Amino acid sequence: MLWVHATSTERYMALCDVGNRLKTARPDLSVLATWEPDMAPPPEAEGCDIAAGHLPPDSPTDVRAFLALWRPDFCIWSGGRLRRVLLRHMREQRIDALLVDLTEKELPSRTSRWLPDQRRRMLDGFAAILTPDAEVQSQLQRTGISPDKLQMAGRLRISTSPPGCNDEELTELQGVLGSRPVWLAAQVRPDELPMVLEAHRIALRLLHRLILVLSPDSYGGLNECRAALKDSGLQYADWDAGDEPDDYTQVLLADKDDLGLWYRLAPVCLMAGSLHRGREGHSPLDAAALGSAILHGPGTVRHQEIYAQLANCGAAECVYTPQELAEMVLHLSAPDMAAEMALAGWEAVTEGAAMTDQLIDRVQDLLDLREERNAAS
Repeated sequence: MLWVHATSTERYMALCDVGNRLKTARPDLSVLATWEPDMAPPPEAEGCDIAAGHLPPDSPTDVRAFLALWRPDFCIWSGGRLRRVLLRHMREQRIDALLVDLTEKELPSRTSRWLPDQRRRMLDGFAAILTPDAEVQSQLQRTGISPDKLQMAGRLRISTSPPGCNDEELTELQGVLGSRPVWLAAQVRPDELPMVLEAHRIALRLLHRLILVLSPDSYGGLNECRAALKDSGLQYADWDAGDEPDDYTQVLLADKDDLGLWYRLAPVCLMAGSLHRGREGHSPLDAAALGSAILHGPGTVRHQEIYAQLANCGAAECVYTPQELAEMVLHLSAPDMAAEMALAGWEAVTEGAAMTDQLIDRVQDLLDLREERNAAS
């Protein structure tokens, strides 16, 4: 049983991703997830098998009951807000633990200048402490934590393993489309079709050779897209039915199975499912990892932190109307503009991937050691 504890939604999603990837190497692994009491319940995430909710109070009775119920073998604790009683019981029960993504503002404070510094005793129970902050590493060394336990690492971010594609199809389509500007609307819901098609019409007035790849969010949505396209007056090719685009094609209709192909082909991607407020939206990480500049609407409830991260680095833009969407598509039709956004997104995603790989390697090593100890006892 791997127990992961999150102090933010983004960390929760990232830790579930770590659990999911660990389970590919260790099929018998189960992942238990907990989070802080002041956090809203995070969205369901592949990789976390048991969402146990908030941790109990840090009292001996509650801690003993929690550990007896779940019997975790290993813990990954993200960020600060550490619990002294819980950590003491984990040490006594020899539950291995990693502390990751600890920032300077999350460092536990010293309770008194005149009493011995208790932080070393509390933190020494961790097998390793991974931090993105050199100042944290320096302060922990001054408290007496062994340098061998301290490791510099990137921020804990959700990473992705983007979908593949048929390389022959990609090469063929690149040849067919040539220098035509392409944009993708991915995971489009039926009630978003009018906005997407209206934006495309507006953009076509100024960019006549522009082509839209339209991918609905479900197979059932294909028929609704076909009906809407027939009524729209736009020239379209139905990829699912075997059509191929030609010089007159304005819209290419494609199912969701080929998103790996379209992300690679289109330098601009609208992550739909987000065009109306309150919607959960879809993760933009695959599109960003494969080189698309990201556009989205205001409905990103499930992935707010990811979109905020991409927006902060200039990799994503929010649009609210067909006119705004058309203007952004036209703006990003200049290759250098789309490339700048896409590069920022790729860098943000690969930063998370590097940290995830580093963390997984460390967890695998510690789990191997635990299995060797158990086999010897």
